[in-house]
Amino acid sequence: MALFDLPLDELEKYRPELPEPADFDAFWQETLAQQDPNGPAVTWTPAHNGLATIDTFDATFAGYGGSPVRGWLHLPVTRTGPLPAVVEYLGYNSGRGAPHEKRLWADAGYAHFVMDTRGQGAETPDADAASGDIAAPGFLTRGVLDPRRYFYRRLYTDAVRAVAAVRGHPEVDPARVVVTGTSQGGGIALAAGGLVPDLVAVMPDVPFLCHFPRATTLTDKPPYAEVAQFVKSHREHAATVSRTLAYFDAVSLARRANAPTLFSVGLMDHICPPSTVYAAFNHYGALRNVDQADKEIRAYPFNDHEGGGPAHEVVKLEWLGKQWGKARAFHR
Repeated sequence: MALFDLPLDELEKYRPELPEPADFDAFWQETLAQQDPNGPAVTWTPAHNGLATIDTFDATFAGYGGSPVRGWLHLPVTRTGPLPAVVEYLGYNSGRGAPHEKRLWADAGYAHFVMDTRGQGAETPDADAASGDIAAPGFLTRGVLDPRRYFYRRLYTDAVRAVAAVRGHPEVDPARVVVTGTSQGGGIALAAGGLVPDLVAVMPDVPFLCHFPRATTLTDKPPYAEVAQFVKSHREHAATVSRTLAYFDAVSLARRANAPTLFSVGLMDHICPPSTVYAAFNHYGALRNVDQADKEIRAYPFNDHEGGGPAHEVVKLEWLGKQWGKARAFHR
């Protein structure tokens, strides 16, 4: 891969104007208000993980429309008092996997909740999908002709409900919850940051679902290519597609976030182009007056969609420890 987007000095200043529907905030207020006001019903069933240092619970909570969504909750075996929690959202076409796979934050001493992705994971169906919708293969255009039927309306709502579910666990400190994710998971984390007003931090890595107008015309890599494929076949729906996507652009939701944030970006990323990530970063917290000192982005100049990989995990561990007043020394 090679550099193909804007130069770094231009990326750092890139803050495009984005079209936002006039009823953007009302749409999301209505969407969340339609969910059970008592919070999501949750079951926590102990699960065998083969590990000596982590307890795992098989979770099922009520997501969008009350549909069951699965997840893993990992807790360190040795714990005293309620734990801060990290909620992790997953990449495109990824599921929660086996109990032992994703456990970094529990290894670090936190509660770690891994949310399965409806329709994409093997265990959470997209039970609320409308039949008969036309779409390109994949999820990015599923229900795209109507924002109320769009796939990501359900998934973003699941993400908000996951935070509420974790906060209800007796061994989690509800005042100390963070969201994170990579690629699609990073875009979902930004959405949660804009829709949940009292998170401790938001940590999106190489986030997808950002700056749709640019992403869908700059890269021909999937998943963004699904939009071009759809509009190529259904030319008459181009304006409708753009309007629907405007309700779900993670840049617009990032503008409404108020928690400190740490981004990562690969400057050779052809799947989530760097300018789309910087658009989200530069707009982050703009409507909530987030201090520039509470915003950080780590750029990896020679990396594609893997971003910083394990090296960036070290950065995240140290940064998050500081957010909680629990700074730790990590060798880099």
